[in-house]
Amino acid sequence: MLADIFYIWSESPALSLAIWLVISITLLYAGRPHAHQLLRSTGRAIHGTLRVASASIRQLEERVQARNRDVLLAAGREAMEKSIEREFNRVNNIVERDLSQYPALHRKLAETLEKIEEDYHASTDNAPLPPAWSEVMTTIGSLPSTGDPAVASILENIKEVVENSHEETLKAYQKGTNERHKILGGMRPHWRALGGTMNKVQETITGLEERARTIDRQMGEYEAMRKAEDKSVNSLTSSSLTQFFISSLVLVIAAFGGIINFHLIAMPMSEMVGGASYMGSVRTSDIAALVIIMVEISMGLFLLEALGITRLFPVIHSLDDRMRKRMAIAAFTILVIFASIEASLAYMRDLLALDREALQQSLAGAAVAEAQLRWIPSLGQLALGFILPFALAFVGIPLESFIHSARTVLGLIALWMLRVLRVTVRMVGGMANHLSKMLVSLYDLFIMVPLSIERMVRYHRETAAEKPADASEPPTRSSRRAPKKAEEPIADNLPLTTGEA
Repeated sequence: MLADIFYIWSESPALSLAIWLVISITLLYAGRPHAHQLLRSTGRAIHGTLRVASASIRQLEERVQARNRDVLLAAGREAMEKSIEREFNRVNNIVERDLSQYPALHRKLAETLEKIEEDYHASTDNAPLPPAWSEVMTTIGSLPSTGDPAVASILENIKEVVENSHEETLKAYQKGTNERHKILGGMRPHWRALGGTMNKVQETITGLEERARTIDRQMGEYEAMRKAEDKSVNSLTSSSLTQFFISSLVLVIAAFGGIINFHLIAMPMSEMVGGASYMGSVRTSDIAALVIIMVEISMGLFLLEALGITRLFPVIHSLDDRMRKRMAIAAFTILVIFASIEASLAYMRDLLALDREALQQSLAGAAVAEAQLRWIPSLGQLALGFILPFALAFVGIPLESFIHSARTVLGLIALWMLRVLRVTVRMVGGMANHLSKMLVSLYDLFIMVPLSIERMVRYHRETAAEKPADASEPPTRSSRRAPKKAEEPIADNLPLTTGEA
C-alpha cells in the first residue's frame, strides 16, 4: 500500500521521491508557525511540569530530612537519658554503700585521733632531769683536806651517796624513755588504721568525682541534642550506621546458627512426624523443626524482655516486678524444656544415621562394621542440640539494635533516592526544553530552501523600497547592514514571536 502511494506520481523512484520531498517541504513551510509553537509550547510545558515536580520532591525531601533529624535526636535523647539515669543510680549506690557509713567512720576517726593525742601527750611527759651532780662532785672535791680520817670518811660517804643517787636517777630516766618509746610504738596500729580509713574515704570521693565528670560530659551531650546541633546529629548518624552494620553481622551469624540447628533436628522430626506428609510443597517435618526453633527464639525474646535487657514489647515493661519475674521464670523453663527436646532429637539423629549406614552396608552385601568411639559424635550432637537454643535466645539484643538503627538507615536511603529523583527530574526537564529548541532548529534546517528564498525576496523588496528615498545618497555602511538585521525575524517568523510574547 505504501509502495503504491509512493509511486502515485511517477514510475521513477527518483522523480517520485523528489515530488514527495517538494510536497513535504511545502507543507512543512506552510505549517512552520504552528509547528514552532507546538514544539516550543511542548518543551516549555514539560520543563515547567518537571520543575513543579522537582519543587514538590524538594519539599518532600526536606520533610524526610526533618523527620530523620527528629528521629535521630529523639533516639539519642532517650539513650542519653537512660545513660544519665544509670550514672545517677551508680552514684546513689556509692553513696548508700560507702557514705551511708560515714557517721560510724567519722566516729572511728575521732576515736583514733583521740587515742593518738592521748598517747602523744603521754609520750611528752618527760622524767625529771638529773640534778647537776658534776657540780656537786666538783664542790666536794675542792674542799680542803685536813688529813682527818673522820672528815675523809664523811666525804667518801657523801660521794658514794651522790653517785648512787645519780645512778638511780639515770635508771629512772632510761626507764621513762623506754616507756615513751613503747607508747609511740603502740601508736603505729592507730596510724595505720587512720591511713586505711583515709584511703577508703579518698577512693569513695575519687569514684564520686569520676562519676560527676561522666555525668557532666553526658549532660553536655544531652544539651547539644536538645539544641539540635549539627555535630550531635552527625555523631548520632554515624553511631546508628555502626550499630546497623554490627547488628546485621550478628543477625547473619545467628541465621547460620539457626540453619545448623534446623539440619540438626530435621531428620529425627521426619521420623516422628512422618516424612511423607506435606503442607503444600514443604514437608511437615521441616515445618515442625522450624516451629521448634521459632518458639525457642520467642522464649528467648520474652526472657530478655522480662529481665529488662531489651525493650521490644512495651506491654511487658508495663507489668509489675513480680509479674515480670514470674514471666521470666516461665520463659526460662520453657526454653530449658525445648533445649532438652532438641538435645534428645540431636542424639536421635546420630542413632538414625548409624542405622541407615548399617542398612546400606547390609543391602550392599558387605559386613556391618561396628563403629569405634561412636559415643563421641553422639555426645557432641547432644551438647550442640542443648546449647544452640540458648545461643539463639540472645538474638533479641542485636535484633533490637537492628530495628532501632534501621529507621535511620531507611531514612537516609529514602533521602538519597529523593535527591537522585529530584536531580533526574530537573535534568529531564532541562533536556526537554533544549530538545524542543533543537527540534525547532532542525525543522528550519529541513525547510531551509524555501526559507532562503523568502529571505532573498524580502531583502530585494526592502532594498527596492529604500532606493527611491536614498537615491541621491550613497549607501553607508550602517544602511548596508540594516537588511541583515532584518533577516533574523524573517528566519524566526516575527509574527510567531509576537504571538508567543
